[in-house]
Amino acid sequence: MGYTTIYEEAQASFTEKKSEFIGHIAPVSTADEAVAFINRIKAENRKARHNVYAYVVREGNVSRYSDDGEPQGTGGVPVLDVINKSGLTDVCVVVTRYFGGILLGASGLTRAYSQGCSMAVNAARKMEMCECSRISFSCDYTLYGKVSYALPEYGVIMEKEDFADSVNLVFLVKSELSDKLKKQLTDISCGKLELSEETNLLADFA
Repeated sequence: MGYTTIYEEAQASFTEKKSEFIGHIAPVSTADEAVAFINRIKAENRKARHNVYAYVVREGNVSRYSDDGEPQGTGGVPVLDVINKSGLTDVCVVVTRYFGGILLGASGLTRAYSQGCSMAVNAARKMEMCECSRISFSCDYTLYGKVSYALPEYGVIMEKEDFADSVNLVFLVKSELSDKLKKQLTDISCGKLELSEETNLLADFA
């Protein structure tokens, strides 16, 4: 089963009625990693009034959130909602607020924390982690022309193209396309290709 996460940390900020909101997002694989990221952002923003957060991790199917002193339901829930609607997992978002002296009200806070999370999500580079197979084989140069023509339609990720006496190829293909691709390679080589396949892998096909 594939999933969508992010490649690395990102952040974005905006100002609403003199309050600065900074959205921070990070890839995490466990609840402990999420907590460590939250604590680091809090430490880096000690003068901030609030550090609202939410995280979703696949391990243990865990999701948590906190309003961090904002009125109940105005911070953590909106941030978690944005994460869920974006389809991301294995991520943690902290939205830091530097209070500007003007109250925003419950609806204003909800919009601001949602926006802070959305901006952080949009700033991050997405990773489409898909189940895949690694296929490897060698072929002669005549056959390589046919193979290289066929591969692009399957969206493969090429890991190795070694041009020596023969051509040695290693690439990743999504699991649901593997059988179809193997059949086509067998057909165009008249059964001469000796394919090696490693299954049940995960890779970024974004």
